[in-house]
Amino acid sequence: MHELAVTEGMLKVVLRHAERNQARKVVGITLQIGEMSDIVDEWLRRYFDYLSRGTIAEGAEITIRRTPAVFRCEDCGEEYVVNIKAGNGFSCPECGTNKVEMVSGREFLVQELKVI
Repeated sequence: MHELAVTEGMLKVVLRHAERNQARKVVGITLQIGEMSDIVDEWLRRYFDYLSRGTIAEGAEITIRRTPAVFRCEDCGEEYVVNIKAGNGFSCPECGTNKVEMVSGREFLVQELKVI
């Protein structure tokens, strides 16, 4: 259910930038969302359709690009992608340690707006 609050915030950002640039209509929104995010694409789109009614963003096409989960080993410095769906864990494939930090994978960014 947190997709509702996230979508509200995203729509506010979109409308603010579109209006500052005197756009008449938002026709497309590209989002960058990390694989580690628990945002469900379908719910985000449904909430957007509902919340954007009557705004210049109504009917905009939403494109979602998922950013892979990338970790860096604190011991050896190796950076590597973790396949979240495979469930293989986060250990460094080079040295085996669990002392790692996340480099990317939790993002939620409005990457691009298409307006007229």
